[in-house]
Amino acid sequence: MERFAWTRFADCVLEDPFFDSLKGAYEEFPQWFRKKANAGEEALVSRDDDGIIAFVYLKLENESIVLRDKIVPATKRLKIGTFKMGERYQGQRAGEGAMGVALWRWQETKCDEVYATMFKEQQRLISLFERFGFQKIGDNERGEQVYLRSRRNIDYSDPYRSFPFIRPDFTKAGIIPIEQGYHDRLFPYSELQGTPHELEQEAAGNGMTKVFVGFPYQRPSYALREPVFIYRKSDETPKWYHSCVTSFATLTGIQIIKDNGVPTVDSATFVRKAGNKTIFDEKTLTEFYETKPNIVMLEMVYNGVFGKGHNVPYGTLKEAGLFEGHPYGIEYSRSEFLQILEMGGRDAKNIVIDQA
Repeated sequence: MERFAWTRFADCVLEDPFFDSLKGAYEEFPQWFRKKANAGEEALVSRDDDGIIAFVYLKLENESIVLRDKIVPATKRLKIGTFKMGERYQGQRAGEGAMGVALWRWQETKCDEVYATMFKEQQRLISLFERFGFQKIGDNERGEQVYLRSRRNIDYSDPYRSFPFIRPDFTKAGIIPIEQGYHDRLFPYSELQGTPHELEQEAAGNGMTKVFVGFPYQRPSYALREPVFIYRKSDETPKWYHSCVTSFATLTGIQIIKDNGVPTVDSATFVRKAGNKTIFDEKTLTEFYETKPNIVMLEMVYNGVFGKGHNVPYGTLKEAGLFEGHPYGIEYSRSEFLQILEMGGRDAKNIVIDQA
């Protein structure tokens, strides 16, 4: 896991070799950087022992975008002004967490659009932006390609392209029960007691793709591209107060590894597919394969978190008639899913937009 922190420009060393490529591409970069430092502005920064390895700067704008062949009219937008991952950056999905934080910010601002500029040579960066739904709208006079996303034209065919929003046409949703110890390692920011800044810092280093390996007593009825709640099964009692829904995600992969003791893949394939997106090492995964009669592997993109103090306890769900039976067997209707979002203090209309 990479460590990120919201850091003042003034606390970053402009002479760090990390900034050399930016100074080479933009003659005015040092002047711009010092202006931001003098204004007390911040960026999301990751460092290692040798200096900066990642830098993300976000700003609100209300101005036109000037392209070579047209002008995009002014409107309130979030600009991803700088998004750079250094060569030493070794995140398991380089940049995915920082991208997720940028898009969460976009969602919170309720701006219609978010955009960024990059040169055509930055293919790894372009691929990341395209994976998260950005589309090229043209080139600016500097020769940069301009990539933009709009709330008015969200591609719901893929949960990453629509992130952090959830497709509005779903008809049912599920809930994934996860033991406290596993939950807090896989979703460490779900239990943070702190500011939104602190939550973002933790999320940026953890990535937005999660793989959960579970051992259901029955085959769950999840479906691809279906939203799910993450349910933290607390070690403390009574569960009425301590076990709770902490966050929500969209399923991007479902694989039954073993069903009533019958495997669908061999052990090596299971370990390889779990990869580095799960919290378990190879030895533990192999032990699971050898000892558990039922194994399901769920891959998901992490759409959002309630945050400590806003998590929805089991007791609250139970009293509302929203926790009947074992979690693996629970199916929520669309209206029940939206209800639980609101119970967790989230604006459901800003998560599932264009509601009927």
